[in-house]
Amino acid sequence: MSGHKAHGHAEGSTKLYLAVWIILLALSTIEVYLGYIHLNLHLMLSLLMGLSLIKAGMIIAYFMHLRFERASLIWTLLPMWIIVTCLLFVFFPDSFRAFELRFP
Repeated sequence: MSGHKAHGHAEGSTKLYLAVWIILLALSTIEVYLGYIHLNLHLMLSLLMGLSLIKAGMIIAYFMHLRFERASLIWTLLPMWIIVTCLLFVFFPDSFRAFELRFP
């Protein structure tokens, strides 16, 4: 009977990983689709960055098992996320300036 419980737990983990994989696949499909439709460049880049951050968060949470870790580990990684977000806001506008200055 205890073997059955362990087997049920393994199936739950497999189902969870499969669901996360399907969501990541759907988000990647949306990203590829955004490349084929003609959107404003700024809107498309913003959407791609947002979807990439969502995917990175899901990978970190589920495949690196941080969703199930203690809160202290999450608090350890929080300053890194804040710094990365601040750097994105600092350097993202400069990328548009560099794009406008490129040679024709």
